[in-house]
Amino acid sequence: MAGIGFNSKKAPLGIELVRRGVITEKDIDTAYAYQREHSNVKFGEICHILKLANDEDLLNAIGDVIGVKPVLIDYASIDIKFTDYISMDIIRQHKVLPFAVEENRVKVAFANPEDKSVVEMIRRILLNKRLTLEVYVTFASLIEDVIKNIDNKAEKTVVYDSYGQDTTQLIDNIIRSAMAKRASDIHFEPMEDRIRIRYRIDGELIEITTIDKEKQSQIIGRLKAISNMHQEKSESQDGAIVLYPDYNIRVSSQKNIYGEKFVLRLLKKNSNIKHLFELGFPDDQETISKCFDRRNSIALIAAPTGEGKTTTLYSVMSFLNKPRINITTIEDPVEIRIRGLNQVEISHAEGFAESLRTILRQDPDVILVGEIRDRETAEIAIQAGQTGHFVLSTIHTVDSIETITRLRKLGVSSYDIGSVLVTSIAQRLVRRVCPHCAKEREFTPEELEEFKKLGERYNYEFQLEGKHTFDVVGCEKCNNTGYYERIAAIEILSVNDRLKDLIIADAPASEIRKIAYEEGYRPLVVDAFNKVLAGITTVEEVKRKLAY
Repeated sequence: MAGIGFNSKKAPLGIELVRRGVITEKDIDTAYAYQREHSNVKFGEICHILKLANDEDLLNAIGDVIGVKPVLIDYASIDIKFTDYISMDIIRQHKVLPFAVEENRVKVAFANPEDKSVVEMIRRILLNKRLTLEVYVTFASLIEDVIKNIDNKAEKTVVYDSYGQDTTQLIDNIIRSAMAKRASDIHFEPMEDRIRIRYRIDGELIEITTIDKEKQSQIIGRLKAISNMHQEKSESQDGAIVLYPDYNIRVSSQKNIYGEKFVLRLLKKNSNIKHLFELGFPDDQETISKCFDRRNSIALIAAPTGEGKTTTLYSVMSFLNKPRINITTIEDPVEIRIRGLNQVEISHAEGFAESLRTILRQDPDVILVGEIRDRETAEIAIQAGQTGHFVLSTIHTVDSIETITRLRKLGVSSYDIGSVLVTSIAQRLVRRVCPHCAKEREFTPEELEEFKKLGERYNYEFQLEGKHTFDVVGCEKCNNTGYYERIAAIEILSVNDRLKDLIIADAPASEIRKIAYEEGYRPLVVDAFNKVLAGITTVEEVKRKLAY
């Protein structure tokens, strides 16, 4: 729980509160003892939790010390629609809450107004709506109480009666609700005094509800039973749930200090494979063919975990899947079955490298290797690319040019990289504005300045004339976040002869990047901002997701 904490230039907050007669020196010892067990909770918040002082006196003193107006908020006294001003995901993540509006001035309560980056972010969000910010300080737990009331009243979450509902039905409802809300993951998280349930939707974790701690053993037992896990074993386990005909559900358990945490990964069996254009790639058949319709070469998709690499791989396989082509995949695990492909799931005894050796004897034209993670797999993939095959794989790097550095660090020679690497594609997923509730508006001067600075930095001219953007609002369709689904921001490095020669000559990444710009390469952020101009996402979302 983020919350109020302050180190005055004169004295720590505790001493200031004693000096003002709000708490006693003994209370400081009590608060510090609590903080040793709860290191992420701030001193002022602890005084509130432990009721060491009257809340109004405590908050008034804290506000006076840090120079921010205090407010004791409660749900019943707030009569504005929160999501008209700040989206629910930001409210949840940063513990901020708009609670009143006067003319064009929005009063916002912060659990930690000393976090200047959060205050500035909220100021920019409101500025984009032609509104100004008035900062207040409150307790984090009060904001959390309001959030729970929002969820309950709006019926945006599944509300569970821990006593009146059996565990089997409880878990089934949680899973089915996650499916209905398009969640990719469900987190069952044992806490000190409760079990927290969170869904990951469009890449963001959202707290859905909590369950009484006394139900923990039954929940763990039921999850293990339906996941085919050992009941007696409390160490980490992997399992699967096969009770739902339309989904493959992978389950992972891990023991923490309060019990066993479970994460359920929801994989829809018959989900339609999207065209590359729908994922965010250019709607240009020539560009797509140049990237993927090849022989004697390797193409790599580069991104961190959770950024849609696997989805892109499946779309490429669907694009290449023709009766005259023999396509074989090596996956861990096979997530989507595609008619016409030879899909191999690696075993514990046979990893990517060994499976790849076997597949090379199966006369493939195209080989998909789920991930290049070690030197042996990289070298065999390079060899396959040098002997007439087209190899497609993923690799963990920050951008498409750093793929070359990563392969070198794995021990692949610059000559081998340069001889077969034809395409390196980096991607990041940004959230789409919700089409059901977004409000169209003009770009602010600050946003237009972002486009100008970016264009100057990368020698790129954005076509701003006649373009507009959107305010995110939040509705039932988008779980009150203002965003619905995601799209990939893409950068494509096409390795032409000039770049090939640089790679083979062992040129550093900085030199390769310089020449790549001359050859037309542009980084992820340029494509992301073009998607802002297309009305797909927002400047706020791009700045949140991409460092540039």
